[in-house]
Amino acid sequence: MATVSASDNGNGTSAGSATPLDLLARLAEVPADRIAVVAGDRELTFGELRAEATRIARRLGGLGIGPESVVALCLPRGADLVATLIGTLTAGAAYLPVDPRLPAERRRYLVEDSAADLVVVDTGVTFHAEAPGHLTAGELAAPDGTEAAYRPVAVDAGRLAYVIYTSGSTGRPKGVEVSRGSAAALLAELESAEIARTVAGRVGWNASPSFDASVQQWVRLCRGDTLVMIDEETRSDPALLAAMIEEHGLTDLDITPSHAEPLLEHLAARGDGDDPLTLLVGGEAISPALWRRVADLVEEGVVRAVNLYGPTECTVDATAGWVTGDRPHIGTVLPGLSVRLLDNDLLPVADGGSGELYLAGPRVARGYRRRPALTSERFVADLSGDGGARMYRTGDLCRRLPDGRLEYLGRADGQIKLRGHRIELYEIEAAVAGHPAVAEAAVVLREDVNGAPGLVAYYRAQQAIGAEELRSRLASVLPGYMVPAAFVEVERFATTPSGKLDRTVLPAPAAVSPAGETAAGTAADEPTGPVEELIARVWSHVLGAPRIGADDNFFKLGGHSLLAIKLVAGVRKELGLSLPVKTVYANPRLRDLARQIESLLDVQESGPRPVPALV
Repeated sequence: MATVSASDNGNGTSAGSATPLDLLARLAEVPADRIAVVAGDRELTFGELRAEATRIARRLGGLGIGPESVVALCLPRGADLVATLIGTLTAGAAYLPVDPRLPAERRRYLVEDSAADLVVVDTGVTFHAEAPGHLTAGELAAPDGTEAAYRPVAVDAGRLAYVIYTSGSTGRPKGVEVSRGSAAALLAELESAEIARTVAGRVGWNASPSFDASVQQWVRLCRGDTLVMIDEETRSDPALLAAMIEEHGLTDLDITPSHAEPLLEHLAARGDGDDPLTLLVGGEAISPALWRRVADLVEEGVVRAVNLYGPTECTVDATAGWVTGDRPHIGTVLPGLSVRLLDNDLLPVADGGSGELYLAGPRVARGYRRRPALTSERFVADLSGDGGARMYRTGDLCRRLPDGRLEYLGRADGQIKLRGHRIELYEIEAAVAGHPAVAEAAVVLREDVNGAPGLVAYYRAQQAIGAEELRSRLASVLPGYMVPAAFVEVERFATTPSGKLDRTVLPAPAAVSPAGETAAGTAADEPTGPVEELIARVWSHVLGAPRIGADDNFFKLGGHSLLAIKLVAGVRKELGLSLPVKTVYANPRLRDLARQIESLLDVQESGPRPVPALV
């Protein structure tokens, strides 16, 4: 368990005084007829949400679930997730989000490592874990013939609100424990910084429930904002997402830089308006080029945009900077937190110098669940604060600009951010090295994987093993975003004079073949016909692969969600066809995708456009 008690947030303030407001009390005050959740064809008013949360809380209470209990929610984004989450908090308990798309072994680990008291699953889902019990969301919320007023269980601010797991440097994910006071303070600070508008808006829930950005979305619900749930198909297709923004009148959208980039051209086409969309950009560093593109849209009145920075250990967002000008920055610290830039001796760095970023204040998390040693290592005494106060060591390097804003410089350790996901490379290395045929392994983030940033796994084998077998092994134990795009076998690993692995001399994956596979495009499966040939050329351009075969699999050649978006854009440019991204996922083999496109084009009557030369 965490090293702080439930009555003390570990930051020098008592739990009773740490909460500037009661989130659930604010939720109770929202007019009953206002729309709370929009999820596909289903809508919940705030009155219906409170009634459902009351039934869930009463059922949980009957099962002995209360303060400091943990309820694992293995549910997709939707109305059931929101109602069950609010019902869990109403019962005084904490929730643990478990993305149902994760491999079964990963889901089981999260539930067992957290010592969850109950697992809530979607209808028809079987969950195997050593947990006391399982219920479906429908069973939990089923009417029981009684009506009761919405009265959340009274708990103080130091009690647990949620546990979110992040990638672990030891090879095991670690659960971050965040208190109710911290979650409440987050909303207060977003309002104080005018990031959350004073008028209730329509907020797109775009993040995975397992990603801490989702916390920012449900706390907005508690003040009366409407949550519009964005399904996976829409989330992965910028054209569909832009249409949804327009159709539902979204006022706020949380998005990573990687997913913002392909969306911008669609937003630009909307033009300016009286109430521009607010882009809450975060989750990874934003490039100077993307910063300038967003800043141009801000100047044109198409969007307003804020760059948010913050680790899970400090309750989502710690700093905020409005996107203007040419130079990326992470802004200034949000109210209620304080920033320290320290050197290796924990001394303040000189003005303009770089140092490791430490964060202090009431929103610092309680610690890592059931990891007291790791908690003590990362949550250290704040010598410049009040007695007993702690600060969190982020591992991020920053410097303070002359105007007081912070500039992000990179990491001081092996942690990276890729497409918004926080990843410890050591965890992937442990998974690769865990295969009995592998003697050693190293994983790096390279900028030259099919023309985009991507993970590459290097391994020294002690028995014969191919990249496909390793990929399948990792896909069964790791989330998809942690499975490397390329696997490269090496005879030995070079070391530095100090005996450490020399990552700078590892070969580029392009030196072998795409994704570490054997060369694609054999004579037996050469693309045939104008559509297959065009698709092969688009693939070659997107993937950076010299030869593409008709039986090749887009994702096995290193494709991922962002490259799938580029593939769809290439098809639209060359054929004038709006191809849904889900079609690529459903038909990853080139020949199958070509058949789908031929069907859509009705080539028997009109034929495709001439195949262009791609550069």
